[in-house]
Amino acid sequence: MAFQRPKGTADILPAQAKKWQKLEAAAAEVFAQNNIEEIRTPMFEAYEVFSRSSGETSDVVSKEMYDFYDKGERHISLRPEGTAGVVRAYIENKLFAPEVPKPVKLWYKGPMFRYERPQAGRMRQFNQIGLEILGSASPLVDAESIYLAIKFYKKLGFKNLKVAINSLGDKESRDAYRTALLDYLAPFKDDLSEDSKRRLDVNPLRILDSKDKKDKEITANAPQVLDYLNETSKEHFNKVLAIFDELDVEYVVDQSMVRGLDYYCHTIFEIMTTVEAYGGNELTICAGGRYDGLAELLGGEQTPGFGFAMGCERVLALIPDDEDDKQIDYFVLNVGDGTEIPSQVLVEKLRAKGYNVERDYLGRKLKGQFKAADKANAKFNIFVGSEELADESVKLRNNETKEESVVKIAELVK
Repeated sequence: MAFQRPKGTADILPAQAKKWQKLEAAAAEVFAQNNIEEIRTPMFEAYEVFSRSSGETSDVVSKEMYDFYDKGERHISLRPEGTAGVVRAYIENKLFAPEVPKPVKLWYKGPMFRYERPQAGRMRQFNQIGLEILGSASPLVDAESIYLAIKFYKKLGFKNLKVAINSLGDKESRDAYRTALLDYLAPFKDDLSEDSKRRLDVNPLRILDSKDKKDKEITANAPQVLDYLNETSKEHFNKVLAIFDELDVEYVVDQSMVRGLDYYCHTIFEIMTTVEAYGGNELTICAGGRYDGLAELLGGEQTPGFGFAMGCERVLALIPDDEDDKQIDYFVLNVGDGTEIPSQVLVEKLRAKGYNVERDYLGRKLKGQFKAADKANAKFNIFVGSEELADESVKLRNNETKEESVVKIAELVK
């Protein structure tokens, strides 16, 4: 029996790889315009990097993470997300040092791993493109980062974008809201789902993210976080909104949106798009926010940060396939004794000049080579025959005009 790829993974074939290359190239271009540099971190880290950052009670750590003990009995995890590894690298490589310009602006791309039920747009090995800006607590960073994401999607041709934004405030504001939320949920404790009961004392904000129907009914009338922002937090959030207003960014303030992790603070956001092919439903294509407490959890000094991530597979599924317009410059055909090696030398000389050149590798007769040239959509055919070689020449055919001419090899290579 032939082997199959593991469940929840995908083979990216050449035609699909072209879309991936365009996506990654667009990201690199937009990030470069904002002076954001690429970072590449390992695909696996110490288990504690993710258990500390995401929390032992999170679904990611408790249910979805691929973790194992290696041959040295070290507890290792395949990365389920990109932020923790980038912050670990920031600390370990001393990018916090005074001589390193701040903020440190980094982006990444690559595979992530989560053990969850595979479905459309959700794989066990999936890819993310993400941004992390470390070392500045300014609301300018929040607004600039979200605006960058908007520019990226517009560059890819997305039109129906919806930006949802909220604020969790600083630690004082968040703690006040947490207390109010606990007071509200206390009478409903026995009615909550098992997951929410477990989270009640550990991280009650996560209950607001629950997909359980009963939990949703209970939290529908819960206190709203913006009512608990102190003046400093209100000022931070209002500056972000003011920048969006000046840039004519359409957004909605969505107080039902939260981040359960303790290190999140101030601005959080999601970008959604409406797609007719998906029944007109809104699909989240980017999410992120400010996380000023994560570096401390990973053993570093207190470091303000802001970041976001986007799932590549979901984004690519929403981009129409391009028509295959590939066209090579030359297709080299050969026939006759002693022509095989000279034709290969000609192929390599033309490639060295920067041309896209192809030839037959299956030993086909001339008719079969012509068919291969047609299929390759070559601009020109080059015919290498015994008689032509004796004169150090080849036949050149323009496949658009059908004109043919005899050209010296030395002139052609020039």
